Amino acid sequence: MRIYLAGPDVFLPDPGAAAAAKKALCVAYGAIGIFPTDPWPPSDPLALAQPRSRAMSIYARNEAHLRDCDALIANLTPFRGPSADAGTVYELGFMRALQRPVLGYSNVARRFTDRTLRSLGDSARQRPDGVWEDADHMSLEDFDLHDNLMIDGGIALSGGALIVRDVSPEQRFTDLIGFEACLAHLMSGAA
Repeated sequence: MRIYLAGPDVFLPDPGAAAAAKKALCVAYGAIGIFPTDPWPPSDPLALAQPRSRAMSIYARNEAHLRDCDALIANLTPFRGPSADAGTVYELGFMRALQRPVLGYSNVARRFTDRTLRSLGDSARQRPDGVWEDADHMSLEDFDLHDNLMIDGGIALSGGALIVRDVSPEQRFTDLIGFEACLAHLMSGAA
């Protein structure tokens, strides 16, 4: 089984170490881990001199990886805000549309609404009907889920697992216990 390893891990100071650790766990479970930075057809270095060209090349490579994988495990730890990394969420939805198993883990257990309220600070207020809203009068999603309902729902309806736990702040993007739990769930045939 080929598993796409989605997440903001690509932004870590040493993404290669993150890739190696996850790939080693995949091998231990009899799978092949595919990291977003893994090579896919060689590209023309001259064409990649411009930032937009590099971005489109990365997108094309990652889409090719997604199409070539059997499942996806996403690091959904909140990234630069109250929700998961936008690119990771896109990849999760892409795999869900391909009707392949999607699983996720987060190393922050606080619920989405609580994280959103915390990020908004004093600009959030409660309407007379009890609904929370932001400074633009936009209601906040409040379903007692870990993240946006489309993320939690996509994982649940694919038969996947969403593993949520708290780890120390300095390990929130590197702790792999939740990742390994997803891997065990997937390889047991439960997904």
